[in-house]
Amino acid sequence: MQLLALGINHRTAPLALREQLVFPPTEVGRALHDLLTLPMVNEAAILSTCNRTELYCSITSGSSDEHAAGVNLTEWLLRYQRLPPEKLHGHLYHHPQQAAIRHMFRVASGLDSMVLGEPQILGQMKQAARLASEAGTLGTFLGKLFQRTFAVAKEVRSTTAIGANIVSMAAAAVHLSGRIFDQNSNRNILFVGAGEMIELCLTHFAARGPSRITIANRTNSRATALAARFAENKVDTMALNEIDTRLAEYDIIVSCTSSPLPIIGLGMVERALKVRRHRPMVMVDLAVPRDIEADVGELDDIFLYTLDDLGQIVESGLEARHEAVIDAENIITEGVSGFEHWLEARDNVPTIRSLRDRAERTRVNELETALRQLARGDDPAKVLEALSQGLTNKLMHGPTHALNAASGPERANISEFISKIYRLNQSD
Repeated sequence: MQLLALGINHRTAPLALREQLVFPPTEVGRALHDLLTLPMVNEAAILSTCNRTELYCSITSGSSDEHAAGVNLTEWLLRYQRLPPEKLHGHLYHHPQQAAIRHMFRVASGLDSMVLGEPQILGQMKQAARLASEAGTLGTFLGKLFQRTFAVAKEVRSTTAIGANIVSMAAAAVHLSGRIFDQNSNRNILFVGAGEMIELCLTHFAARGPSRITIANRTNSRATALAARFAENKVDTMALNEIDTRLAEYDIIVSCTSSPLPIIGLGMVERALKVRRHRPMVMVDLAVPRDIEADVGELDDIFLYTLDDLGQIVESGLEARHEAVIDAENIITEGVSGFEHWLEARDNVPTIRSLRDRAERTRVNELETALRQLARGDDPAKVLEALSQGLTNKLMHGPTHALNAASGPERANISEFISKIYRLNQSD
């Protein structure tokens, strides 16, 4: 059995393409059953988030089979999502066996995330395993791999500082707003823009469970699509030209657009503060050039943070996070070795089963002979002696015959194996 992982993520494909490959949770079961109709695919799971779509499949062993399965998986993904072949060209990656195991461990541990060390991905992987289990496509191989994946991720998070330091602009934005508002969960938040940085910030803020989230964007369809990915937070949208009249409704504003001119000006903010009776507002400007006029930061009740402000927080956490990544990679390497050892041991199961069956047959035969002898009145001591000798002779026949029948280097190898198996060179 071999593992093959295939997919795209935020590093290999833009948001516009990732959107077309998303599998909603309600669709995963049907997709998995369809996936198992492919030749050589024995087990399957699908991980689908806003940042990645990945297929994890166990396939029949053999290099030619692995290549064919990779081609089949790619064609299946294109066909199922109704995309032309050129759509995935240069965006798709696939990892066989050891690389796939390491990839899954790194994903679950947050090392392959847009936000290094973010914890949400572990829950998403657990959901992928649960959906595959419910669909009946998670067998012994993938089931064990997911269990080991979760164990490695837990060890990484509990023994390293991978998630303890702020190393992203989005996390820094949440951190800075927390300095002003102790409970972000009770706040209304406005996001201006709908690009990847806004999506990342929205992910961080949404995890705090704010009272209200609104997305303002030049293109309403894009804002609506982004809001739909956070449906559980009940995100709504507005047009950019509505910001002037509705700005006062929001406690935190995060802006990142490509506008060449400021979107939020001094007069607009002054009017909002008046309506709010000078209750404070946090504004985070992640745009270059800036979306919020610099003079806004001079107002008494405004806490304006720019990329430079967030950069200082991020920089302070980089060194500690880098050391944590090294520790995490070491844990993952050990985890990969451990799982490969389990796979190798699993390959020996048929041989071990046959060996035990042979020994059991020998035991039963000798026992039946002994019972017949006792039934006819033979001396029990002699019967037991014959039983022990019979077992010894039959169990030793195989290795003794193999050793006597061999010659030259083969005999030396068999002799070494027998010594190792029976520990002949050990004093005990």
